[in-house]
Amino acid sequence: MDGMATHKRKLRHAATGTESRNYPWPLLLIAAPAAVAVWSGWVGLGSMCGFGVIHPLPGILDSARINTAITLPVGVESYGAYALYVWLAGNGSAAARTFAKRSAIGALVLGCLGQVAFHLLAAAHWTVAPWPVVMLVACLPVVTLSFAAALVHLTRAGISATEEAMPEAAEKATAEAAAEATGEAITEAMPGAVLVPSEEPSEEPQMRPSEEPASVPREKPAREPRPRVVRLAEDPEAKRARAEYRKSVNQGQPLSDRALGARFGKSRTWGANRIAEVESGPALTAQAQ
Repeated sequence: MDGMATHKRKLRHAATGTESRNYPWPLLLIAAPAAVAVWSGWVGLGSMCGFGVIHPLPGILDSARINTAITLPVGVESYGAYALYVWLAGNGSAAARTFAKRSAIGALVLGCLGQVAFHLLAAAHWTVAPWPVVMLVACLPVVTLSFAAALVHLTRAGISATEEAMPEAAEKATAEAAAEATGEAITEAMPGAVLVPSEEPSEEPQMRPSEEPASVPREKPAREPRPRVVRLAEDPEAKRARAEYRKSVNQGQPLSDRALGARFGKSRTWGANRIAEVESGPALTAQAQ
C-alpha cells in the first residue's frame, strides 16, 4: 500500500509539473560545525597577522569597538559560497558562470590554505605569523571586494541582456505559433490532396479561307484537364513535439507546456499549442503519426 501511494504521488507531481521540495536542514547541520571551525581559524590567523580590536567611530562613539579579524571569515567564505551558487545555479551569462566557477574554486582553495596555515602556526606555538603570511592575509579583504564587485556586475549584465532579448523572442514565437496554427487549420479542413485543373487552350481545327473542305473534318476528342496535385507539408518539429508528448503521457509523466517548448527551443505558447493538438482528437493524432 505504501509503494502504491508513493507511485500515485509521483504521478500526481508529474501531471501537475511540480516536484517535491528538498528542504535544506541537512545542510544546516553540516554547516554549523564547519562554520565554527572556519571562523576560529580565520580569526586566529588574523590575530597573528595584526588584525585586532579597533575603534571605528573615534570622537563620535568612543565605546564602539570591533575586531577586524572577523573580516576574513565573513569576506572570504561568504564570497566562496556566493560564487559557488552563481556557478551551480547557472545565473547570468556564460562569462559570469565561468568567472564564478574559477573564483569559487580559488576561494575554497584559499580557505583551505588559511586553515592549514593557522593550525601549523598554532601547533608550533607561534604568536606572530611570518611576514609572507601577513602580507597575503592583509590583501584578502581587498581581493575579495574586487572579485565580488566583478561577479555582481557580470551577473546583472547577463540578466539585463536576457530581459532585452525576451520581447523579440516572444514576438517571434507568437508569429511562428500563429503561422503554424493557420497551416494546420487548413490541413484539417482539407486533409487530402487538392485537385487544381490546369488551364490549357482547346485545340480547334482552323481552315484557310481559300480552301474548301474536301470532306467533313473529324472532330478531335476533347481533352480532359489534367489535375495538378498540391500537397500541404507539415512542420517536422511540431510532429516530433506531439510524438514526444504522447510518449510522456504513455509513460505516466506528461510534459508541461513549458517543458515541451523548452525541449525544442520554443516558447511556452508553442508547447501549449502542441499539447492542445494532441488532446483535440484522433484526427490530429493520426495525422502527426
